[in-house]
Amino acid sequence: MTLDTWLWIAQGLLAAIYGPAGLMKAVMPIPRLAKMMIWPGQLPVRVTRFIGVAELAGAIAMILPILLDIAPLLTPLAAIGLSVIQILAIAFHYQRGELRQSWPINGAFLALSLFVAIGRWELF
Repeated sequence: MTLDTWLWIAQGLLAAIYGPAGLMKAVMPIPRLAKMMIWPGQLPVRVTRFIGVAELAGAIAMILPILLDIAPLLTPLAAIGLSVIQILAIAFHYQRGELRQSWPINGAFLALSLFVAIGRWELF
């Protein structure tokens, strides 16, 4: 498989992960969301909503700019944004003493988003 194929697979995974997660954080009632993940009930609502909107925008930008060939630079920039979200999530969970539980998933998402950021930047 080519690098482009691997990048599309990674982009698809990121879109499939961040799209639904971002949508939930952006619109789901906080008490219901807090039953699924503890932290949304412990942060200001605006922070949770902002994270959700940022994740949803990142998911959309993983696919549409390159697929439609409209501002394809947005895809590696979105991947950088998703990487920043994961770095902040790792720091947040570390501060809460949850790094051991959260590191595998946050680390995997960080690796995927960095792969897309670097790979698409190089192909751009």
